[in-house]
Amino acid sequence: MQTDTPDVLLVTDTKIESQAVLGVFQDAAREKAKPIEIGHRTYFDLGAHNGARVFLTQSELDSDGEDATKQTVKRGIETLKPGAVIQVAIASPAVNRKAVDRKPFEKSSSSLPFFSDLKSAESQSSDVQVHPVISDVDWILVEGIDDSANRNLRSIAANAASFILRTLQSAPFVRSAAATEASPPPDSEVPSSLPKQPFFFGREKELAIIADAISPESRTWGVLIDGPGGIGKTSLAVRAGHLAPASHFSRKIFLSAKIRELTSQGEQPRTDFVPPNYLALLSELARELGNKDLAKLPENQRADSVRRTLASERALIVIDNLETLPDADRQLLYQFLGRLPSGCKAIVTSRRRSDLDARVIRVDRLDLRDALSLIDQLAKSNRALAAATMQERQMLYEFTGGNPLLLGWTAGQLGRRGSQCRTVAGACMFLKNAPADNDPLEYIFGDLLDTFTPSETAVLAVLTNFSSPVAVKWIAEFAGLALQQAQVALEDLVDRALIAADPAAQTFYLPPLAAKFLGAKRPEAVAQTGERLADRASALAREDGYRKYELFPVLEAEWPVLAAAIPWLFRGENTRLQSFCGALKVFLDFSGRWDELQRLSLQAEAAALAVNDLRNAGWRAFSAGWVSALRGQAGETLLSADRATAHWRNADAGPRELSNASRLRGIGYGLERNSKAAIIAYQEALALIREVDPESDDIPFILNDLANIDLNSSDYDGAEAKYREALQIAAQTENREGIALYTGNLANLELCRGNWPLAEEFARQALTLAEALGRQELIGSDCCVIAQSLARRGRPAEGLPHAMRGAAILTRLGQNPKSAYAQAVLKECEPKPASIPNA
Repeated sequence: MQTDTPDVLLVTDTKIESQAVLGVFQDAAREKAKPIEIGHRTYFDLGAHNGARVFLTQSELDSDGEDATKQTVKRGIETLKPGAVIQVAIASPAVNRKAVDRKPFEKSSSSLPFFSDLKSAESQSSDVQVHPVISDVDWILVEGIDDSANRNLRSIAANAASFILRTLQSAPFVRSAAATEASPPPDSEVPSSLPKQPFFFGREKELAIIADAISPESRTWGVLIDGPGGIGKTSLAVRAGHLAPASHFSRKIFLSAKIRELTSQGEQPRTDFVPPNYLALLSELARELGNKDLAKLPENQRADSVRRTLASERALIVIDNLETLPDADRQLLYQFLGRLPSGCKAIVTSRRRSDLDARVIRVDRLDLRDALSLIDQLAKSNRALAAATMQERQMLYEFTGGNPLLLGWTAGQLGRRGSQCRTVAGACMFLKNAPADNDPLEYIFGDLLDTFTPSETAVLAVLTNFSSPVAVKWIAEFAGLALQQAQVALEDLVDRALIAADPAAQTFYLPPLAAKFLGAKRPEAVAQTGERLADRASALAREDGYRKYELFPVLEAEWPVLAAAIPWLFRGENTRLQSFCGALKVFLDFSGRWDELQRLSLQAEAAALAVNDLRNAGWRAFSAGWVSALRGQAGETLLSADRATAHWRNADAGPRELSNASRLRGIGYGLERNSKAAIIAYQEALALIREVDPESDDIPFILNDLANIDLNSSDYDGAEAKYREALQIAAQTENREGIALYTGNLANLELCRGNWPLAEEFARQALTLAEALGRQELIGSDCCVIAQSLARRGRPAEGLPHAMRGAAILTRLGQNPKSAYAQAVLKECEPKPASIPNA
């Protein structure tokens, strides 16, 4: 839930400090900070980090004696109400900073949220110091320190920012319970039948919307709160009712149509009276207003009678769980609410959205910080939960999808009499495999199964296969429906709060626990869509994969379909699975999906071995090892080479397969800096491939590997000869991948020689070729070589865009030997801050 209420507000005084903070937090979030204008001041939204939303703003130091930092902090607290305020600064007497009051910290650590976490982390860091700042406005000061002669101010500020980020990542920020628990509501001043609410967390934005919708100035009858089961609709409605001012309402009435409840022992029916229909609800409302004889009136006169009674009241009516009413009765109730007398308002909850003359709020999962506060509250009466670590509490949040009902039910299994759950992990597994008589998913979704139309079942079956939002065109295709037919079914499911949609209703998403439940209850429908997915993915890989580089954008656009189909491919024939893996290997490598390639390869290797398909098992072991080589993991590369060799020898494979195994082994030895063993392996690979195909495309790749050994040994002439020989062969056979690779390696060679202009020339040629192939690793490397070539010739600003692009790509690829080089090049190209003389 995105609001303008950050958990942590960072404040800086200088541009250098601000740029350092932006750089550190943008790198962590992998997206650019968003500027937001609030209260005539610019704040930067630095994103969520371990569940804590972080903002940044910069003060303006002046010379009239006013402490600008204090004023900035004060305005930030008044405007944003952050959980913690932290000033990021450079500890240096040379910086013209107003003195701040650092008198002894006299308050308890809880008076400054997050102070104790930062202070504890300070003892393990030598480049920062943490102080409380105590005045009429309090905040935390984190200063970067550096006593060396060659001080880099941006690096010092970046150290302070990195320290804060690391502390957030290791000790998730949680607002103090006092700030989020339900405060005593103002109900004592008016008659109220609202349920008591001992605690409540979060939902500030929704509460503000409800308060506006039920204010006397609002022209609507109130608000409808909708959302999936267990998401907290009732709690939100009750909390909003409690907070409604007594000056606006002379009476607060709570009615519920809920027919069952979920406890830690399972689903239980409501034992008190539950209005089964519209007329029963009217009678219950009349009794709350003191009229016990409404049922004696003719049915068509009862609504007007209740309205006349309400005309002398200023009543707030909260009605819960309207989805249990028949459709016709629900519409009658909405008509009644639409004609409420002036001064009366209503809050209703339902799992089903309707077109109303009222505000409609869709309630989603709890934010992490609010869920952690809820867990803290539950832990007060649950010793097993109280002993859970922060990591376990986050696991509980993630596993339950931030659904408060599921969170509470799962936590309730810990230590419950008759329960075998003693750990959070055990409770989560119990939720995953809950028995039929105590399944919270059955409580949330079970009564809806029989209400689905065939079209709704079909689109839901498709959505169970995807872990991210899905486009309508794909849903329609795999559901076997016309586009408009699928759209109608999807929108109806959105109205019933079963699935989520983007604002334009073009992509749709089914939460994981709902997908799990539907998969278990409607396996035939899910399997049918899964097989369609597998067929489509196989065709895509066959038609657009292998080395059809120009068609890789098609695979990129269809990647969600390909990923969703993989589990179904493993359930089908091994031949289809292995063909799929072989067709996608280059695309996955070039697009930087190395984790996906390795995971797919290892699982497909096991699948091939299960049916004694040793030849394909060897190729999958080779692909897994190739990713290990890209990651710079020598041991894993050599193990994969050994597995591939064993599979192929047992399959009586030919020289081409064994040559590839030897080449992979040579790469592993090269990563170990064992040049002698690497050369022997490469020479063996060359001999094997030349035996069957003297003009094989594999030959220049092996020559390139041998050239890399020469380059690492500083034999630049030997490396150049081999690179050029490989390039010549690749040009003759029109091997575009090879040409791009060898040209880029020649650029790197000239960089090592210090021939900056020629290095840039080769790198620009290689970059054009790599971009045409879409090979991310080469694009990143070539950009770095261009950047460094320019920087070494005194043109770092010109090289900076290339350095930034290269570093972004190579960082995104994850662990790989080139990422550290990319960061070094970026640092070389970044502008150096002007030195400030010591005072």
